[in-house]
Amino acid sequence: MRIDIVTLFPELCDSFLSASILGRARAKNLFEAHCHQIRDYTTNKQKQTDDYPYGGGCGMVLYAQPIADCLREVQRQCAEQGRAKPHVVFLTAAGHPYNEEAAKRLAQYDAVTLVCGHYEGIDERVIEAFGDEEISIGDYVLTGGELASLVVADSVLRLQPGVLAEERGYQDESYWDGLLEYPQYTRPEVWEGRAVPPVLLTGDHQKIDAWRGQQSRTRTRLRRPDLYEQWCDTHPLTELPKWKRGENMRLVKNDEQWDLAARLFAEGRYAVCEEVCTPLYLDTLTPEHCREELQQERQNGWAFYLHYTKNEADGMVGVCHKTGQISHLFVTAAARGKGIGSKMLDFARKKLPEHPHPTLTVLDTNTRALALYRRMGWRPAGVEAVYDPATDPTSAAYCQELKLRYEAQ
Repeated sequence: MRIDIVTLFPELCDSFLSASILGRARAKNLFEAHCHQIRDYTTNKQKQTDDYPYGGGCGMVLYAQPIADCLREVQRQCAEQGRAKPHVVFLTAAGHPYNEEAAKRLAQYDAVTLVCGHYEGIDERVIEAFGDEEISIGDYVLTGGELASLVVADSVLRLQPGVLAEERGYQDESYWDGLLEYPQYTRPEVWEGRAVPPVLLTGDHQKIDAWRGQQSRTRTRLRRPDLYEQWCDTHPLTELPKWKRGENMRLVKNDEQWDLAARLFAEGRYAVCEEVCTPLYLDTLTPEHCREELQQERQNGWAFYLHYTKNEADGMVGVCHKTGQISHLFVTAAARGKGIGSKMLDFARKKLPEHPHPTLTVLDTNTRALALYRRMGWRPAGVEAVYDPATDPTSAAYCQELKLRYEAQ
């Protein structure tokens, strides 16, 4: 691959591309890099590259002519080498947001030319004439496009064969699969009282991979919900965890089962509401109160099921054949992370064959449940309720109860 940077500061860019991992790869001719001084292509004696903007305003604007002539020279050099016409990228604050998917796409070109903006910007006419795209590396302003061009160059060149020691060097990292990277640890095993997670010391790579995957999903869900939402939509749960021996669902019928369901309901709702409801409301979440609520719902057409693992109830879910609703999907704290929630949700949906598009509701603060539902084919269908501390005495924080509808085939 050949990469060219058109800039007012070629020495800055060239020194970066000659250092560390990229520098070693460049020395081995794993890619070709050239940094071009815009001033070398000016036609005025002063080597001036900018002028005042038409229409007035502060700052200076880079001329179109020297940039155009520089790009023509790069095109000529590429043609002389037998390369395709370079893909030209202008680094501007008004460009499309840059991400790992864009890096992968750019890495497929044989030649890429990055043009660094400066001052107030670049004459739009040269962008229109030569630009294939404009890219922005973030919602902030830099004094010039050099740092942005190096960010793009680094993220693209590291994907070239041989630049990194092994392919997993970039495939395991943040954003490659749409998620943030899992936490990393090295020696010593205990540092200032903080120990390395025990699973990483087992040597069991299947367990380690599972732990890393879970950590990666959790980290992305909490830190970048926007990324996680996209990931959920593009990574559906096509295969649910298998039911294990001793694992089953039972319809709630006798007093003992109603007591178990009430305790699960109280524990589950408390966990969901703890951060958004007042202590006054949380104090009402007793098993006795929850049993009354469940039995009232039973009279309105609801049926409730308990999930058992080796005869111990560790989850519950409710379905309403009249309305096609699913609710009260709770798993005990000790049983979470074992796939029980996904099994119960699938079980509940299949209990409503007369409703091809059942619905459920979930608080928008319950991101873990939202992620599971999205990956299992449930999509937003409106807002069921709004809880605002200004108007609701039971609310401690503003949140919405979202309605989701099953849309998967």
